[in-house]
Amino acid sequence: MEPGMEELMPRLLPVDDCDLSEDFDPTVPPRTPQEYLKRVQIEAARCPDVVVAQIDPKKLRKKQTVNISISGCQPAPEGYAPTLKWQQQQVANFSAIRQPKSEDEEGWKKFCLGERAYSEIDALSDNENLGIDYLKVGFPPLLSIVSRMSQATVTSVLEYLTSWFGEKKFTPELGRWLYALLACLEKPLLPEAHSLIRQLARRCSEVRVLEVTRTVPVFLFQENKNEEQISALNLIICLVSRYFDQRDLADEPS
Repeated sequence: MEPGMEELMPRLLPVDDCDLSEDFDPTVPPRTPQEYLKRVQIEAARCPDVVVAQIDPKKLRKKQTVNISISGCQPAPEGYAPTLKWQQQQVANFSAIRQPKSEDEEGWKKFCLGERAYSEIDALSDNENLGIDYLKVGFPPLLSIVSRMSQATVTSVLEYLTSWFGEKKFTPELGRWLYALLACLEKPLLPEAHSLIRQLARRCSEVRVLEVTRTVPVFLFQENKNEEQISALNLIICLVSRYFDQRDLADEPS
């Protein structure tokens, strides 16, 4: 091996320099490991230093199928182009998905429940049809969101929402997130998660009693709304007690 090649490819095994003048018959199999290594060394020494591929340029030109376009998107048909305000709103919504950190309690509350529920505002003005403003109504617990949450984040967000629920009313947005977070909890439960879901079930039972006492069959719509909330509260209590094995919190079957 030449000195320059020796620097680039240092020897890993102790093999003597080969003698290219000795007879070498590639058809005869090596009998010992030393013969095999010497055979490899001889074959490598007989290879040319530079190998040039024989390429036919005519064949190469015929097989060029790469199309490069520097044009922009097709313009939206007339009347279907979104307004600038709508586009800015969607960018703001998308950006909000990427913002909350695991320890950002207030950020997660606004993210899950929306500014409307978080600030206890009944309605927010909206002069232009911009579609659903998730910053106001809260982001739904989409699979694309909750599937990327670690167990530490799931537990933290569950703690934030349970704490919020301890002083606020039950809402459909809250119910959807509580259900999704419970679905993400891994068993066996961590001690902090165990305490959290028990606290959540007890709070659901308290709110359920209040909802039942307020259900007066005067307005059918109000009665149906309370029944929906009671059903949602029953579901959370059932999951905590039956699925997560907190049997002492389970409802007795009627």
